Amino acid sequence: MTRSTADGSAPKGRSRRNFAGSRPVMDDVARLAGVSKQTVSRVLNDHPSVRPETRETVLTAMRTLGYRPSRSARSLASGRTRMLGVISFDAARYGPASILTAINTAAQKAGYLLSSIALDTADSDTVVEAVNRLSAEGADGVIAIAPQLWVGKALADTHLDTPLVVLENGLDTDTQQVTGDSRAGARKAVEHLLGLGHATVWHIAGPTGWTSADHRMESWQASLEAAGTEVPAPLIGDWSADSGYELGRRLAARPDATAVFVSNDQMALGVLHALHEAGRSVPGDVSVVGYDDIPEAAHFLPPLTTVRTDFAEIGTRSLRLLLNRIDGLAEPPQVDTLVPVDLVVRGSSGPAPGR
Repeated sequence: MTRSTADGSAPKGRSRRNFAGSRPVMDDVARLAGVSKQTVSRVLNDHPSVRPETRETVLTAMRTLGYRPSRSARSLASGRTRMLGVISFDAARYGPASILTAINTAAQKAGYLLSSIALDTADSDTVVEAVNRLSAEGADGVIAIAPQLWVGKALADTHLDTPLVVLENGLDTDTQQVTGDSRAGARKAVEHLLGLGHATVWHIAGPTGWTSADHRMESWQASLEAAGTEVPAPLIGDWSADSGYELGRRLAARPDATAVFVSNDQMALGVLHALHEAGRSVPGDVSVVGYDDIPEAAHFLPPLTTVRTDFAEIGTRSLRLLLNRIDGLAEPPQVDTLVPVDLVVRGSSGPAPGR
């Protein structure tokens, strides 16, 4: 039961309640401010048609009553659910998981809730079903963390009317894409190793059909060709440390393999294991560069030289772009929004043997 002062008013610092004993509602604010309920709604949504003095009167009434607008009240006033949908794939990997965390944090700060669907089935029907589910829930917009080419094709087939932002996989000129600059990252890794005097750079790639893996492999090859050096046949992994280990054993048996660029840090960990097991020192015999800069990379033996991707920035920027689309604000003219990457040099890379 709410305590009151001698004159019947609510104690200072406490929320007032209406005659029914419930928390104040929009009608109470309108009555105290002497305006219509529609005006209160416009103030809640920062509508430009409300005069400054009227806005201040309504805000004063809200503070006096201790009024807290509910999510449903905002939704009714704005025609929005204040809910966003996220479709993610391979969400257990470090990159997608970090991006999803950043999106969730930025969404909460913007006053939105997330409805997230994690998919692991590679077929269009599953993607369409996820999109339809989010649409039925009334999502104001959708972010798709779509690292594989088939995901982009499936999303393109949904003809989604809701604003859409895609990570790592462009669809068409009307779809905003956000991604780390994998091509620039691979180029920095190759140039770093060639600059240390290595004759060429071997490559352990991620699985075919993954946008980031394809871009890194294309850039690795182009960088070697531009330098006029031999381009070894790439080795294809599956992002796991186990695949890096198996492919690393093959490289360990080649005396001419003195430098390797690995498409992610987990596979690089497997490569380090294989080289150590074969008695080849890193970086004395073989230099290794990874990709992503996972938190454990600095604690590998030796600490891993790697390309750092700012996954938090990818997630935050994707949410900002989606909210701009929802609000009908102008977007950057380019379709691809590339987030810069940095080379972090540690102990796993060094001069070529004999230099």
